[in-house]
Amino acid sequence: MTRLHFVNNSRMFFSKANPQLQALEMLENTYTKYENVLFVVEPASGHVFERQTLSAIEELTAEAWKLPYSSKVSSLTNFQHTRAEGDELIVEDLVRDAAHLSDGELAGIREIALAEPLLVNSLVPAAAHVSGVNVNIIKPEKAMDESRQVADKAQELARFIETKYPGITLHLTGGIMVDSAFGEAPKRDMTSLMPFVLLIFFVVMTASLRSLAATFATFSVIFMSVFSGMGLAGWLGMDITPASANGPIIILTLAVADSIHILVTMFQHMRLGRSRQEAVAESLRINLQPVFVTSLTTAIGFLTMNFSDAPPFRDLGNIVAMGVTAAFFYSVLFLPALAALVPMRAGSVQGQRPTFFEGLGRFVVARRTPLFWWLLLAMAVMTTGISRIELDDDFVRYFDHSYDFRRASEFAIANLTGVYIIDYSLDSGEEGGINNPEYLAKVDEFAQWLRRQAGVRHVFSVTDIMKRLNRSMHGDDDSWYRLPDQRNLAAQYLLLYEMSLPFGLDLNDRINVDKSATRLTVTLGDSTTREVRDLEELGRQWLEQNAPPAMHTYGSGLSVIFSYISKRNIESMLGASVLALIVISFIMALVLRSFKLGVISLLPNLSPAFMAFGLWGYTVGQVGLAVSVMMAMTMGIVVDDTVHFLSKYRRARKEHHASAEEAVLYAFKTVGSPILVTTLILVAGFTMLSFSGFQINANMGSMTAITIVFALIMDFFFLPSLLLKLEGDVPPVGQSAGGAAIRRNEVS
Repeated sequence: MTRLHFVNNSRMFFSKANPQLQALEMLENTYTKYENVLFVVEPASGHVFERQTLSAIEELTAEAWKLPYSSKVSSLTNFQHTRAEGDELIVEDLVRDAAHLSDGELAGIREIALAEPLLVNSLVPAAAHVSGVNVNIIKPEKAMDESRQVADKAQELARFIETKYPGITLHLTGGIMVDSAFGEAPKRDMTSLMPFVLLIFFVVMTASLRSLAATFATFSVIFMSVFSGMGLAGWLGMDITPASANGPIIILTLAVADSIHILVTMFQHMRLGRSRQEAVAESLRINLQPVFVTSLTTAIGFLTMNFSDAPPFRDLGNIVAMGVTAAFFYSVLFLPALAALVPMRAGSVQGQRPTFFEGLGRFVVARRTPLFWWLLLAMAVMTTGISRIELDDDFVRYFDHSYDFRRASEFAIANLTGVYIIDYSLDSGEEGGINNPEYLAKVDEFAQWLRRQAGVRHVFSVTDIMKRLNRSMHGDDDSWYRLPDQRNLAAQYLLLYEMSLPFGLDLNDRINVDKSATRLTVTLGDSTTREVRDLEELGRQWLEQNAPPAMHTYGSGLSVIFSYISKRNIESMLGASVLALIVISFIMALVLRSFKLGVISLLPNLSPAFMAFGLWGYTVGQVGLAVSVMMAMTMGIVVDDTVHFLSKYRRARKEHHASAEEAVLYAFKTVGSPILVTTLILVAGFTMLSFSGFQINANMGSMTAITIVFALIMDFFFLPSLLLKLEGDVPPVGQSAGGAAIRRNEVS
C-alpha cells in the first residue's frame, strides 16, 4: 500500500487508444499544450477600469509569471495593443503604471478594451465588472504532484493580492485547478466516508448477529480483504484516482456478505443444539459452494470493467476483484478457524426473524400468481424510462459546491467566460499559407459563423490580429479594419508584429512552425456535453461544406473528449455486460446442475439493472461516465442473493426431497435473514458513496444501491413466483411425488 499514489490529472479518464485524446495530443504537439490557471478578478466596486483594480491586475500579471512552469500570462494590462505613429507600428502593453493613470487615460483604455474582439468575453466582459488573468502552464511531467504545486502557489498568490488590495476577490479556475480538484476528491472520500461506512456496518452486524465476537471476526475479514486488494494494487503499479478510491469501501461492503452467510448458518445450527465446531463445519458444508459462486461471479462482474474506455474504472474493477477473491479465502479459511477458537454465543432460540421469514415465504407462495404478473408489469413499465436517458458529462459539475473549483468555475461562466473549449487546427495546405488572403478570409468566415452559434461565448482567431494590424498600418483608420488583400502584406504585418512582441507573449500557441496552419479556439458558456458534441459536429460539417479539403478537421480539446467519453464507455461496456451475463449464467447452470435454473436466474439478475436505469431515466434523465459502467459492475453483485436462494431451494429439492412450495419455504427460512442483512449492508455501503462530493462516485453509489434494492425485491417476490410457476408440478429430485408427509417432516 506504500506504493500507492494519488493521481490529479483530468486526462486519467482517457485511454491511450481514445481517438479524441490522440487528436488533442496531435494538436498540442503542433502548437503548445494548453493547461492553465484562470484568475477571475472581482472588484467590490463593480468597475474594472479604475486605478486600484487595474493596479491589482497589473501586479497579479507580473507575479503570475513566477508560478511554477508558467509559460505565458495574458491579462487586460499586458494585452499587446497596436497603434501607429507615422510609419511606425507601436506594439505595447495596454495598461502601464495603472496607479498613476489619469481619468482620460482610463476612459481611453476602457474604449480600446471593449472594442477588441480578443478581449471581450475572454478577459473582460462587456459590463466590465470583472476581469481575468490567464496563466498558461507547461508541466515537465516529471512528478505526480506538479498540478498540486501550481495550484498551491496560485492560491498563495491569490491570498497575497486579496490582502494587499482590499475589496478585490479572486476566483481560481482552469485546467490546473480541475486537476487539483481531481486529486482532492479521493482523499476527501477516503477520509470522510470510510468512518461512517464502518459505523453503519458495526451497528447492522451487531444487531443482526447479536454477537460482538462475531462482529469483530467479520471486521477482521473485511479489513484483511481491503488490505489485500489495495496492497496488490500497489504491487501492480496502480494509482489512486477518484474512481479507484472507491475500492476500499466497495471491498468492505462486498466482503461482509460471505461472512454473514457463514456466521448466520453457524448460529442457526448452534441453536439446534450442535457444538460450535460442529456448527462451523456444517455451515461450511452448506455455504462453501454458494459463497464460492458468489465470490466468483462478483469478481467476474468487476473484471469486465477492464472493457471500460476509462483506465480508472479498469483499476477499480481489478482492485475490487482482487479484494473479493481475498475475502473468499479469508471467509472460508480464516473466519471458520477463528469462529471455532473464539467463544461465540448463538443467542436465544425464540428469535422473531425466523417467524417473519417463514410468514413472508407463506405469503409469497399463497400469492404467487398476482405477484408474478404485477412484478412483470412493474419491470416493463420501469424499463421504459431508459428511453428518457441522455448521455451527458460535465467535468465542472463532477464536483459539488464544497469544492472551490466548482464555485469559481460557475462564477467565471456567469460573469466572464466559459470553461468549455473546442480547438480547431485549420491547415492551409502549404508552407506559409496562413498569409494567403483566401485562407484568411475562409478562417474569418468560419470564426464569424461560430460567433453566431448558440452558447458560444468567445472565438479566438488570428484573423482578428490581422485586421487590427491592417488598421494600424493605415494610420488607425477604422475603415481599414479588414483583412489585408495581398499575401506579401499579410506576411510583412505578421512578421513585424511578432518581432515587436515581448518574451513569452509570442504566437507559438496560435501558429505552427512552418506557418501552414493556425489554431482557432471556441469558448462556450454554460453548456452540456451534448451541446459541445453538437457544436463540434456542426463546425465539422460547415468546414466540409464551405472550406477547401485542407481545412477539413475535427474539433478537439478536453471538453470534446469529456463530451464523448460516456458514449464510448457505454459502447465498450455493452459487450462486457453481455460477456458477464453469459459467463455468470453458465456458472449458475453448472453449479446448480440445472440448465433450467440457470435460465430462470437470468430474469431476476438482469431486471434490477434495467429497472434502475429506467427509474434513473424518469427521475434524473442524464447518464454520465460512472453510470455507464454500472450494469457490468452490478451484474456480479445482484447475482449473490439469487445464488444463495437457488442453492437452498435446490438443496431442499435434492437432499430433503421437498416439493417446489416446500423448497421455497425452506429457502426463506434458512437464507432469508442473511440475504436481508447483506442487502442492508450493501445498500448502506453504496448509499454512503452517494454522499460523495464527487459526482462520479455519488452517481455510482446511488445507482448501485437502487439496483441492489430492486434485486432484493425480485429475489424475495419474483424469483419464488417464477420457480413455482415453472416447477410447481415437477416431482422432487430423487423422490416420487407421493412422499409429501416424509418431505414435510424432513424440511421442518
